Amino acid sequence: MPFDARILPPRTASLRPAYTRGNGLALLVCGAQYFPALESAIAAARREIFLETYIFEADATGRRIAAALAQAARRGVAVHLMVDGFGSRNLPAALRESLREAGVKPLVFRPQVSPFTLRRERLRRLHRKLATIDGGVAFVGGINIIDDNDDRAPGPFFDYAVRIEGPLVFEVRTVMARLWRRVARLHLDRQAQSIPAAPVVSAERGDVAAALLTRDNLLHRKDIEKAYLAAIGSAREEILLACAYFLPGRHFRHALIAAARRGVRVVLLLQGRTDHPLSLYASRALYGSLLDAAMEIHEYEAGMLHAKVAVIDRRWVTVGSSNLDPFSLLLAREANVVAEDPRFAAGLRASLRQAIEQGARRIAPMHWREQPWHRRARIWIAYGMVRLLMIIAGASGEQ
Repeated sequence: MPFDARILPPRTASLRPAYTRGNGLALLVCGAQYFPALESAIAAARREIFLETYIFEADATGRRIAAALAQAARRGVAVHLMVDGFGSRNLPAALRESLREAGVKPLVFRPQVSPFTLRRERLRRLHRKLATIDGGVAFVGGINIIDDNDDRAPGPFFDYAVRIEGPLVFEVRTVMARLWRRVARLHLDRQAQSIPAAPVVSAERGDVAAALLTRDNLLHRKDIEKAYLAAIGSAREEILLACAYFLPGRHFRHALIAAARRGVRVVLLLQGRTDHPLSLYASRALYGSLLDAAMEIHEYEAGMLHAKVAVIDRRWVTVGSSNLDPFSLLLAREANVVAEDPRFAAGLRASLRQAIEQGARRIAPMHWREQPWHRRARIWIAYGMVRLLMIIAGASGEQ
C-alpha cells in the first residue's frame, strides 16, 4: 500500500519527535557490515546518489567507495559527494580530481581547516554520515569512510549504522538535498546547484515507526538532545547508552541521575581508548556523580569505541552521528535516526550487551573513589581545559 503521509502523534510532551510509519530498518554493526551494504546500494543505483561524510580517507576502504561512486557516475548516475573540510582535509587532490573526471560532483563543507582557530563558525563542522540512493534506500549512522581498523587499538572501530527503506528515506534525501543546494550556492557553483527532482515518496517497506532528527544552527539546534531527554524522562526499566565522546550538559546529566534514582537501570558504555585524550579525561570528571547515583559505567577496550546509540526500555532506539558533548550538541551538523520498535531495539541491545561483556571493563565505584590524587588532578585539569575552550569558542551552552 502506498505511503499516505500518516504520522504518529507524539505520545506525551512536545519534546518527542513525530514518527513516520511503514519503515524497514536493518542494523549494521561496524564497517564490516556497513561498507558492503553501502557498496551494494551504490552498485544498484540507476538515478542518483547523495553521500555525506565527515572523514573520507584515501585508504583501502576510501578508494573502494570512491571507485564505486566513479563507476556509478560513468553509467549516468548523478553522484553528489559532500565531505567536511576539516575531517577530510587529508583527502588527496588527485583522488578528488579523478572523481570529478568520472562525473562525480564533489563539494567541501567549510573548507577552512586551521587547527589553531577557536572561531565559532570554523568549529561548525559537517559531522553527519548519510547516504541516499535513488530515493529508495538510505543509510544513517556514525561510520566514516575510513578503514575499520586503527593501529592505536587492538580491534576495529566499534560503531553502528542503519539501512532504511520506506517513507523515511524521502526525509533523509530532503535534508541532504537542502544542504547540498546551500553549500553549492556558497561555492558559487551553479552547475552543482542543479540536482534531479525528488523521487516520489517510497512505499511502506516495514512496520517500524521512525524519525530522522538533525542538528543545525537554525531551526533544529536541540532536536536530538530533546528526543534523548524525553525518552530518558519516560524511562521505567533500563537505559543503555553507548557514546564515544561523553560530556553532556547539566540538564542531560540530571535527567540520567533522576532516572537512576527512580529505579531505572542506567548502563553507560564509554571509551576506554581514544584518539582525543583531552576529551577522554574530561568525561571522567563526571564519573563520580554518575556512580554515586548507582549507574553502571563500562569502558570499551577491545577497540576504538565510536558509537553514538541508545536503547531505552527495550523499545526506544537512536542510532546516529551525534555524540553527547558540546561540539556535537552545540556546534556540529548531526543526524540520528530515532525509532520505537521492540525487535529493532532487541538487536541493538544484544549487540551492546555483547560488547560490554566481551570488550569492556566495568568501573568499580570504590576503586574510582580511591584513585590517586595525581590521576584526579589530570582529570579535573582536562575538564577545566575543555570548559575553557568551549567558553572561548562561544559554545559553552549549559556546561
